[in-house]
Amino acid sequence: MDADVAIVGLGAAGSLSAWRLASRGAKVIGFERFKIGHDRGSSHGGTRAIRTAFGSLEYVRLLTQAFPLWRQLEAETRIQLLTLTRGLVIGALQGELVSGVLESARLNGLEHCLLDKVDMERLYPSHRLANGEVGVIEEQAGYLRPERAVGAATARAEELGARIMPMTMVKSVEAGHGYVTIQTDRGPITAAKALITAGPWTLKLLPDLGLPLAVERQVVAWFTVKDPAAFRPERFPIFIHELTGSRFRYGFPTTDGRSVKLAVHHEGTHADPDNIDRDVHEADLAPLRDFLSVHMSGVSDDVVRARVCMYTNAPESRFIVSLPEQLPGVTVLSACSGHGFSVAPVVGELVADLIIEGRRPPAIVRTI
Repeated sequence: MDADVAIVGLGAAGSLSAWRLASRGAKVIGFERFKIGHDRGSSHGGTRAIRTAFGSLEYVRLLTQAFPLWRQLEAETRIQLLTLTRGLVIGALQGELVSGVLESARLNGLEHCLLDKVDMERLYPSHRLANGEVGVIEEQAGYLRPERAVGAATARAEELGARIMPMTMVKSVEAGHGYVTIQTDRGPITAAKALITAGPWTLKLLPDLGLPLAVERQVVAWFTVKDPAAFRPERFPIFIHELTGSRFRYGFPTTDGRSVKLAVHHEGTHADPDNIDRDVHEADLAPLRDFLSVHMSGVSDDVVRARVCMYTNAPESRFIVSLPEQLPGVTVLSACSGHGFSVAPVVGELVADLIIEGRRPPAIVRTI
């Protein structure tokens, strides 16, 4: 037996699960078809948001647990991963975003402040609000560095005894009597159990499971700013702005001293991860440029760079854990649905509970 647990896919979910499993003493082997911290899937883009006043009580609990785990990984690796900037949401007072954040903050006792248009003009003049819009600031929010995080978690897992195999293609996963065989382009590997965290490639690797997942093409872009000091993390919080029709735009402070990253949440097209269009077109940038022209000041429409990434979406944006009967010993973990990176270490901990102790995850993680 080559390992206690074989992990297929070392993006956010896989790398953080490798760290948490190895920290429990499990003998881990991890496979990644690309290099560690690659830009082919979903765990890249320089920054990923983390905030607390989000969704259900169970999800807030996951987020509350995530912050200390990110700090623990920072301490163990001496790599900065998390920057607190506070978080700003903007939209109509009765809209889905603002009303949801206010309800979550109040129910969970989270520090926050409601800002009217005058407050916003005084405190955050880079944002232009339409009539009837307000802002809400929450204190416990900021951004993570995804490539660093994946690299740090993988490296720490190695230090704890894990064997990491980048640039290794997994061809199939087969279950035997008390073991799982991972067929790779370097030969077969056997493990007592397996964790599949293949992100957008999950459906291709395990097509017979019929998992309710859909892959969506997304584009993020960095636009130049006129006064970089006004967009530094201590002055410019991460933000989400809800537009009419339940459309969302989000962004980050500058991390390079010349540009800010902006993106559209959802509204992407269906994608095949092996044949996705990785070129960024004017049509991809148009919604962001339109947003800038109406809702922001001090940001030009000049694009420094742009990247294509993917969401792997599940119904109701839930995390899914599958324990397929036809593959005993195999656990399938998905999907981020565009918001799961921030809680990856907690989900990794829950997966470790499941694989090592047989403890089922909470209801927020849907087990099928």
